[in-house]
Amino acid sequence: MDGSVLWRAALLQALTLGVVALILGSTLDKSFFESWGWLAGPGAWAACALFTGAVLRLPLLPVLAGAALAGIPSLITVLIGVHWLGAPFAVAIFAYWCARLAAPERVAVA
Repeated sequence: MDGSVLWRAALLQALTLGVVALILGSTLDKSFFESWGWLAGPGAWAACALFTGAVLRLPLLPVLAGAALAGIPSLITVLIGVHWLGAPFAVAIFAYWCARLAAPERVAVA
């Protein structure tokens, strides 16, 4: 695991997600999110993850897979009615995933 990538991924994902959320929240009305939030939220999360992966020069398909897995805590919190509670957990899981992707592969010596 690459600790530097872990922190950079966490900060970058949180910042980009926050910026996108502020922009969407200030430009779109509540009815949009009631109708299209199921698509806008995961789409924004995936776009931010791809941006983070590109900045950190990580392979984008595995980054997207990690973003999907890390988004599960947010999905659970949305379903129980506390939408933003899952975001910190999802960011942490995603950052850990990115750190694992960036770690050099170890070759076992017999």
